[in-house]
Amino acid sequence: MSGFAGWVRARWQDFVRAIRLAPVRLGLLGTVLLVVGSLSPAYLPQASPYWPVMRALGLDTAWARVMATVLVIGAVGLLIIAWYRLRPAVYHDVKPWAILCWWAIPLIAAPPIFSHDAYSYAAQGWLIENGLNPYEVSPSVLPGTFADQVAWLWRYTPAPYGPLALTLAHWLDQLAGFNPYYSAVAQRIPALIGVALIVHYLPRIARQIGIDPHQTAWFSAINPLLVIDLIGGAHNDALMLGMVVLAISWAYKGWHWPAVVALGVGMAVKQPAVLAAFPVAVIGSSWASWRWRDLVRFLPRALTTLGGVLAVFAGISWATGLGFGWLNAVSVPGMIVTLAPFSLIGWVCQQVFLALGMTTAAASVIPLLQSISLGIAAVLMVWLAIRFGRTEPLRFLAWAYLAFAVFGPALHTWYLLWGALFLPLAKVSERVLRTAAAVTSVLLVYGAGNLAWRNSEIAIALAGVAAGGAWIILRRRAQAVASA
Repeated sequence: MSGFAGWVRARWQDFVRAIRLAPVRLGLLGTVLLVVGSLSPAYLPQASPYWPVMRALGLDTAWARVMATVLVIGAVGLLIIAWYRLRPAVYHDVKPWAILCWWAIPLIAAPPIFSHDAYSYAAQGWLIENGLNPYEVSPSVLPGTFADQVAWLWRYTPAPYGPLALTLAHWLDQLAGFNPYYSAVAQRIPALIGVALIVHYLPRIARQIGIDPHQTAWFSAINPLLVIDLIGGAHNDALMLGMVVLAISWAYKGWHWPAVVALGVGMAVKQPAVLAAFPVAVIGSSWASWRWRDLVRFLPRALTTLGGVLAVFAGISWATGLGFGWLNAVSVPGMIVTLAPFSLIGWVCQQVFLALGMTTAAASVIPLLQSISLGIAAVLMVWLAIRFGRTEPLRFLAWAYLAFAVFGPALHTWYLLWGALFLPLAKVSERVLRTAAAVTSVLLVYGAGNLAWRNSEIAIALAGVAAGGAWIILRRRAQAVASA
């Protein structure tokens, strides 16, 4: 007992030591402001329990929207500055998990940040409670608060997520007593578990392969995009990534089949986890070269690894009773215009065709371009497998995930975390990592700008000014990081 008590005391000291750092306090202030600023009509559904209070306090006015935007933009700026300032301190003066805990505390009980996806998860769990399969019906078939909280488009679409994600959503609805709002907030629990796995195992993987764990901890463990999107947004991508990281760590320890099981569980949360089956097969193998003889020797290991992952996924699909209906919903994420390059190009082409009265062409251009984009992603992933797969499996994983995210049918900011978290382990140059840090910051500004777009015209102008100021800060910080 004394050993456990000593461990708890040491962790508490690490936790207290973290808040003594000025950048940690700055980031904490940022997440507090983020929570307050997110209590805005831009992101709260009309069914939210916050609305009566906001109306009573006059916080549903245009100027209240502007003030909310100011708070969110300021919060994002504070987090970016705190992140850059902390780079030399991580793993030297303070533990990264302690930093992340302080920054996450205000977000734990907050409404979902910058996204309505958690409301969709809760509504899909409500469907299961009522004996309906979310792969076959949409939340709209059960009118009420659960459905009303879901973003208008996803209210009428089936679920594209893995069967374990839907089952967890149902269990969390039960935990929350089927209160629609608290059911959505409870969806943050799996996200916190996933982030804990990421923070715990990524630096350890870095040590296992001879990479600087300090840099890995800074870029991946306390990345503001992870804080805002995975914890604040409560996205199930967090648990998927946590299981992938766990699988990679186990693979490097020589625990091949536990790693396969972890990947299968991750795939049952969200299907892109299956991409990590290739590096898990490579790690610990004796694959010597691309010569036919060596390739034939490696092939059984690759096939059994992939087969094992798919078997675990299939077993969970069968155990949950939900089956493989997600195959019918694979096109759901691409139904809206996102940051995906071909999605934007398709939208522009569609508007041109509509202006010319070419309705048939307008209806088919986006699906056509999405197919081309997926083809490009597939070619890139094959090339990455050939170029890096055998000798640098984590470099393959990082860039393959980024290729799939960018050239997939839809691109949201948190999708880029799939590959970005592994960049420090991919033996990339300092220049690449600095660029990735700058892109991370730009994506955070985009998130704040998106909220401003939903709030008001004045808020949009403020977001534009903030974006310009953020760019100046980023350039200066990038130079400071380069010379650190």
